[in-house]
Amino acid sequence: MTDPMFRGIYRGKQAHADDLSLILQRAKKAGVQKLFITGTNLSEAKEAIEYIDSNPEEAKGFLYSTVGCHPTRCEEFEQYSAGQEGYYAELLKLAQSKSVVAIGECGLDYDRLQFCSKEIQKKYFELQFDLAEKTNLPMFLHNRNTGDDFYNLVKANRHKFKHGVVHSFTGSLEEMKKLIELDLYIGVNGCSLKTEENLQVVREIPEDKLVIETDAPWCDIRPTHASFKHLEKVSKEDMELYSPATKKKEKFEMGYMVKSRNEPCTIG
Repeated sequence: MTDPMFRGIYRGKQAHADDLSLILQRAKKAGVQKLFITGTNLSEAKEAIEYIDSNPEEAKGFLYSTVGCHPTRCEEFEQYSAGQEGYYAELLKLAQSKSVVAIGECGLDYDRLQFCSKEIQKKYFELQFDLAEKTNLPMFLHNRNTGDDFYNLVKANRHKFKHGVVHSFTGSLEEMKKLIELDLYIGVNGCSLKTEENLQVVREIPEDKLVIETDAPWCDIRPTHASFKHLEKVSKEDMELYSPATKKKEKFEMGYMVKSRNEPCTIG
């Protein structure tokens, strides 16, 4: 929810008015009872917590946050003015805020090595297990095309955290089963439901280990996805709640969803 898109800003340019308050209203109307804002680095986590603290009426019992550093942002540990120890200390301090419910989003991402090398990603992913151990918080985990590296690091550090969800899962059946054996939850969204193979994997996730998420503003269900045909089974009334009418950002109109910008209401 700290993504600039929710303030009408795309690639640094203001395309339309800030409609964050309407996005939150649509979420509540669709039945969303609690929502967490993902902290993908130190500054975003601070922004999320400051927003929650400065909007107590809106946030009370509804908005929460995570604290961590996304794999593509891990160079920030070494670029921070107070060094990697200072960055870690700031994350730890933030993680003790009353609105924080998890450590993350952290993990490994080998699809976007142009942002951060494997070595740096692994070094600072491992460090964040210590954050979870010190705070006794669950972990919000990211994994993209990492072979056995992600699994091996999580397995080696599994004793440091009680619960964890591997979010936006798009892996194989074998990979999913190995993660379940580590007593982890599997998070699925529109990106997890693109192909028939994806759907077969999701069908095999034990219900008590399945977590549904939006990853908004990303990972919506699109007409090209294998899952799209299943929306025909959803009633018109529910579709109006979970997938309200959209307009392209260039033709933005207050009260409409923006086409291809996912929102929390679509959790339904």
